[in-house]
Order: sequence, then structure tokens, then C-alpha cells
Amino acid sequence: MQTENNRIHVIYGNDADAMTKNILAASEIEKLIKPGSLIGLKPNLVVAKPSSSGATTSPEITGAVIEYLQEKGFDRIIILEGAWVGESTEKAFRVCGYEALSEKYNVPLFDTKKDSFKIMESGGYKMEISSTLLDIDFLINMPVIKGHCQTLVTGALKNMKGIISDAEKRKFHRLGLHDPIAHLNKIRCADFIIADGLCGDLDFEEGGNPVQMNRIVCATDSVLADSYFASLLGYRPEEIDHIAISAGLGIGSCSLDTADIIELNKDRTIASPHPAGKVKALSKYINQKNACSACYANLIHALSRLEESGDLKKLEEKLSIGQGFRWVESKGTGIGSCTNSFENYLPGCPPSPLDIIDFIRENS
Repeated sequence: MQTENNRIHVIYGNDADAMTKNILAASEIEKLIKPGSLIGLKPNLVVAKPSSSGATTSPEITGAVIEYLQEKGFDRIIILEGAWVGESTEKAFRVCGYEALSEKYNVPLFDTKKDSFKIMESGGYKMEISSTLLDIDFLINMPVIKGHCQTLVTGALKNMKGIISDAEKRKFHRLGLHDPIAHLNKIRCADFIIADGLCGDLDFEEGGNPVQMNRIVCATDSVLADSYFASLLGYRPEEIDHIAISAGLGIGSCSLDTADIIELNKDRTIASPHPAGKVKALSKYINQKNACSACYANLIHALSRLEESGDLKKLEEKLSIGQGFRWVESKGTGIGSCTNSFENYLPGCPPSPLDIIDFIRENS
């Protein structure tokens, strides 16, 4: 891995092109790549659904990455992915906007399902891994920050599952996912992570309950990145087995206490919550006036965790959030620094889901 592994860069907003280029510049990715390297971009295209569903990596982010790299003189770039078992990668490339990217930037698309596979081993696990992936000099992992029905969180570590054979994917699920995911990353881990936190699903990898989060995150340590993603979804890293196992294997660090989290700006976009499904159900606990997308998303994820633990039913009043509550005095409960005139409020811009969870439990 590269130097400065403890750094996590975060940028907020809804202009994917500008955000991506600004965060790549701040991360100085070009200094990490040797001239002439074959660069692989590995998005999450698990199914043929647009990124607005919360399931797949935004083509706007991917396009901006390609533009940035090409402007820096890197012209050997490939996009590679293998969709879920029974799903067509070619259809995902088309529906998710990647065929258009390929044509626009003259960057080839590669379906790892159609590749030859090499048998690699770690910790007693033998795995069929894409030969093309193993030939990549610099691998940029582009996961979506979202929930998962089995592993709770899917990020950089789990996104590597797209480079193994379909038979291997089935075997991973039979083995419970966590341990083999960690050992896959022991064999080949990403060199750089740029995560799509614009819109991810609340708790399911195939989308359906999208949460507008309006952020992009960069890092070089996959374990640390996933630890941060877990915290954004309201989990502590040690609660996610494949993160803890990966840290134990020496792949990276899961200590957010030692991470250097660099926020390049503050979110100023106004939340537009999903009008149906689980997000709508959770919104009944919220009194929001012009809440920023990042702050609102953190509260939604916190409420989802509290619902799972049974603590949400203890909440006796709605939680106020948003810029519309600035300088408003109230005896109610507020979330975020905009509610600092409330009798009881949690500071932060935005406060983290974990802090929100602790705050609500202490005050319910």
C-alpha cells in the first residue's frame, strides 16, 4: 500500500464531476501511480440498475476519474467488473451508463465473468481470481457506501468480490462471506479507494431504499475506508466481521481513532428524502426544516440502527434537524449544530450516526 495510509478525504455536495476532481487533487492520486501503469477501475455494478437506486457506482464519478487521470497523462485505463451470479455484466454496463463512458473516453470495458481465472490461496482458501485483475498495476476500487443484507455493510473490501468467478461467488456465500472476503483482499487489495457516497441503499446491496448522502470519500487503506463507511451507516468497525478479520490479517487498520479524516468542505445541499419504503417510515420520527443532505442521511442511518435494536420505540418526540432551526429556541431535541438554541441538542456538522445513536439512547 501507499504512504499516508491513515488519511481519509471527504467532500460533500451534489456536483459529482467537480467533487471527484477536487478530492482526487487533494488526495494527490497521481503521485501514487507509476508512469505507464495499467490502471484498473473497479466500480460496483452488482445489478443492472442506475446509481439513483442506491445499488451501483455513479457513472459521473467514474467519468470524472477517467478525465482526471487522462489529464495527468495516464492513458492505460480499463474498467472491469463482474455482476452478481445470474446477472449480465454487459447489461449492467449498458444500463448503468458505462457503455457511454467507454465510448466517450476510449476506455475498454472488461467483463470478468468471461476471463480466465488463476487459482490463488490465502489462509487455506483457494480462489479463482480474474487473470486480468491480477495483471493490473494500480487498482482503483470504486464501491458504493451502502448496507448489505448479510454483511450489514458493503464497501471496498467486499467490492473485490466482483473479480472472482461466479462459482467462487457462490462458494463465498456458502462460507458466510466474511472470512473469504478478508482473504481475497489479502491476495489482492485495492491501491486506492474512491467511494460513491452520493446515494447508497439503507440496508440492501441491490437497491430499493436509497439514501441521499451527497458525499465522496477517498482513502488508500481498504480496511480503514470500510471502517469509516461502517461508521457512516451507524456501525462500529468491530461489528462487521470481515473488517475485523481483515485488520487481523494485517491488510489495514480499523482504528478510526488514529485516522486523519480531512473534510474538504461542508454540505450545503438540501435533503430530499426518498418518498417511500423504509426511509419514509423512519422520517416520521424527524421534524426537518432545510436539513443538509449529509446531516439528514446520518440521522436516517442512526434511526435505522436504533430500530433494529428496539430503542427507537423509546423515542417520545420528533427530532428536529435543519438550517431552518438556526436561532430557534426550543425545549425539544435537536440534531446538529443548527439546533444549538435548543434546550437539548447534539452538536456536529454533521454529527456522526454513532454519536446520534449514543445521544438518543442517553436522552430517551
